[in-house]
Amino acid sequence: MKIGVLTGGGDCPGLNAVIRAVTRRSFSRGHEVVGIREGWRGLVEGIFEPLGPREISGILPRGGTILGTSRTNPFKSDDGVAKVVSNFEGAGFDALVAIGGEDTLGVAARLYRERQFPVVGVPKTIDNDLSATDYTFGFDTAVSICAEAIDRLHTTAEAHNRVMVVEVMGRHTGWIAVMSGIAGGADVILIPEQPITVEAACKTIQERHARGKDFSIVVVSEGYELTYDSGETQQVGTGDVDEFGHVRLAESGVGDRLGREIEQRTGFETRVTVLGHVQRGGSPTARDRVLGTRFGLKAADLVQEGKFGQMAALQGDDVVGVSLDEATAELKLVPPEWYEVAKAFFG
Repeated sequence: MKIGVLTGGGDCPGLNAVIRAVTRRSFSRGHEVVGIREGWRGLVEGIFEPLGPREISGILPRGGTILGTSRTNPFKSDDGVAKVVSNFEGAGFDALVAIGGEDTLGVAARLYRERQFPVVGVPKTIDNDLSATDYTFGFDTAVSICAEAIDRLHTTAEAHNRVMVVEVMGRHTGWIAVMSGIAGGADVILIPEQPITVEAACKTIQERHARGKDFSIVVVSEGYELTYDSGETQQVGTGDVDEFGHVRLAESGVGDRLGREIEQRTGFETRVTVLGHVQRGGSPTARDRVLGTRFGLKAADLVQEGKFGQMAALQGDDVVGVSLDEATAELKLVPPEWYEVAKAFFG
């Protein structure tokens, strides 16, 4: 078989581990593997490059993706899907491994559902918001980076008796905020799924200071909407949307707005750190290297078995195949019980 591999959406550590695993296992079965550049854009425009032993050598510890990526959605242009199918068939591909998050795999699911396109998926996102899998690769690295940053902010917060607000990624879910906040010992965590009010957050900080704690760490997810006791909310984002209809959060400034609110309401000096794309960068953790490798091997097995329309998923300690439709049907939100773990250490 001739197997195509693409990486779409936001980059994250562990992508190269998946590419390596898919390619190595496919080689062992006598198949040809071709990289598709820049996500779905590569199939729309026909941008391919061969993947051989030299191309995948030494890429396991590398961050990012050797294939490049984009947020291209072929369903957003009149002839995008037709070009994807034409270029796929014209290049002689027999199967496609799509590595991505809800958007990239949403396209894969729709192509399979509407066109019976021979595609399998691998769950990539630092946000950990894909259903049907316990964890996505890239998430562990992002959480580790955020937790280390929170550790470092503890010392400077204590030295200056300040409140430190740390804004982390996660889009419309709070997985990164909750996990890194727990790991880093945050005093307040604000996420979209459990929108405690600004007043409640300030009260927690004031009570903490009243007990003699002169500094506080507040972790806020970029998708959190400032919520007030009055019921008023402040929307996040600039109003602009990407090709998948998502509000762009990069310029939302939720951390800055929250920091100003805290300083005005409590009188405590407050500083804001926006971790931004540093959460996506660098070498993947050992866990993400192993998980990405296992996902890649499973994807190659699904292709070999002709089980298209499925995604490799982690359930317990097993990597299994699940329906792409199931995986992309809805966001996996932080459940209340996880937030209760975090709240046990507030204040």
